[in-house]
Amino acid sequence: MSKISQLYQLYNNMGIRYINYCIGHEVEKKLGILKRKHPTVLPLKNYISLEEWRNLKNLFLIEARENLSFPKNNSDILKKKGERILRGELLFFNANWINIGRDYDWITNPSNGYQYDITKHWSEIPDMSEEAGDIKFVWEKSRFSYLLTLIRYDYSFDQDLSEYVFSEIESWIAANPINKGPNWRCSQEISLRMFNWCFALYYYQHSTALNEERWQKIQEVIFASLHHVYHHINFSRIAVRNNHAITETLFLTLSNILFPFIPETVNWSKNGLKWFEEEIDYQIYNDGTFLQFSMNYHRVVVQLLSFAISVYTKNGQKFSGFVYEKAYKSVNFLYQCMQDENGWLPNYGSNDGALFFPLADTDYRDYRPQLNTLYHILTNELLFEDQYIIEDLLWNGKVTNNEKLFSNINKIEGIQEFSIGGYYLCRNKEYFTFIRCGNHKDRPAQADNLHIDIWYKGYNILRDSGTYKYNTDTEKLKYFMGSESHNVVMINDGSQMLKGGRFIWYYWTQKVYAEWKETNEEYIFKGKIKAFQYINKKATQKREIRISKKAIQWIIKDEMKNLERCSMKQIWHLNNSHLTIESKGKTLLEFDSYNSDYYGSYTNEKSAYFNFDTKISTTLTLTSL
Repeated sequence: MSKISQLYQLYNNMGIRYINYCIGHEVEKKLGILKRKHPTVLPLKNYISLEEWRNLKNLFLIEARENLSFPKNNSDILKKKGERILRGELLFFNANWINIGRDYDWITNPSNGYQYDITKHWSEIPDMSEEAGDIKFVWEKSRFSYLLTLIRYDYSFDQDLSEYVFSEIESWIAANPINKGPNWRCSQEISLRMFNWCFALYYYQHSTALNEERWQKIQEVIFASLHHVYHHINFSRIAVRNNHAITETLFLTLSNILFPFIPETVNWSKNGLKWFEEEIDYQIYNDGTFLQFSMNYHRVVVQLLSFAISVYTKNGQKFSGFVYEKAYKSVNFLYQCMQDENGWLPNYGSNDGALFFPLADTDYRDYRPQLNTLYHILTNELLFEDQYIIEDLLWNGKVTNNEKLFSNINKIEGIQEFSIGGYYLCRNKEYFTFIRCGNHKDRPAQADNLHIDIWYKGYNILRDSGTYKYNTDTEKLKYFMGSESHNVVMINDGSQMLKGGRFIWYYWTQKVYAEWKETNEEYIFKGKIKAFQYINKKATQKREIRISKKAIQWIIKDEMKNLERCSMKQIWHLNNSHLTIESKGKTLLEFDSYNSDYYGSYTNEKSAYFNFDTKISTTLTLTSL
């Protein structure tokens, strides 16, 4: 693909604003303008004493430890997590424990031993490097989400970890000079770090471990963090525009509440609120789906909304009405996709292991605690009453509104559609079918239009393959981001769209139509997309899915148009030996594949495909388990 064609596709998909900003950003980087915007010496002009902060601070999600009175969680799971962290282990991406030691230097990638140069300005450090590996491994501890596990452990098991917690913060400050090194590279990571430090500051506010010297150091980093995010906010609002922008604009929005001792927060919070509400309005579609087409990143937004609304409510402030409406619709969409047996959702879309605020001990794939919290904030009701799920709500302040903002949400049986995001659901007794057929006015991350997921009693019997890593070898990047990792069609062994650099796709797939019909015998989905347009601009795919009401059976018919003389494969990722698959007159062939339930890890699997020419009808049947 020529450079001119690439530029045209970028312009056509992302718009001139995106192109102009990216060009300007690269110029600023090369000319050293970013260094001047983000100086490494950035003194706070208006210090306040620790005692002044204790007296003047606004309300946060939690109070001081001695004032908390909600039920304690004395589970072995929490106890073991706390003990492992204190021994120098860390749970990476909410999945895998790695022993990084108690004296970890904050700048070494534990997956490959690469150590970043802490003398370099953050603008000189790439976030994608073959030598450095995945930078997310370095960011993981510096996000400080593990402090929330330690605080919960402290509270439930009557520990006093204040000295350990503040020595960790002080160690980070010493090892990460302002605007230098990898941990100043990402404004979202900076924002989350400050949010998590707030949990420590408020919980241990009366501890002797929080002394004047440490408080002065923390103040300086808070100011530098806000300064960095504010002066680099257009990168996330224009070049990235996803959950990063929501996180960073929320950090600015809450800055005058959380850090009123910094005079600049008057202006930063005013602009932050405007931008935050713009991002919520744009990124959450009117049917409650999310522009990143990712279940996990949508949950990230749910956590941020719970955080935002709780802090605002406690301090007597309100967002615009549409923020609450879109929060409610988000809960509804994710809840309708959720399996009641275990809280899991399809592993659809990008999944980087993000769970910013780990305030319960359920499995990472379990969405119940986070959905339950936001649901309660909006309705004063609970989706789930189990104490191990409610714990997330308690640490979010258990905000109760004087009036119920929204009605209760019920799980819908039968068919439903979220047509703006392009999701088509069918819940039939113990079975759940999830279909994607969508438009892309916003950037797609994976080539997965017309993907189908099937679940039985909470178990994913026909699966998506997940994400694995954003920075890995070419083969796995191609597999996990491309069509091969989904239950879709491939043409000439290629994906539905043409891959560009990093997170860029060219020739985005687009929905032509999609609809549900119901008869006495079955549920029928029919959808059509524009796909493989890089092969032929008139290329399309139709997919029809018939779900029997009497047999445990799905019939999937695919028809390709304007792709004659191309090789065609219908890909299947079966995840249960009792799920059989057949297509009349065709041989089912196996291929080596991967599956990643959690970021940073994968398993070797066997998947299957049928070769076909233009049309194919395939039957999936679940035999007795």
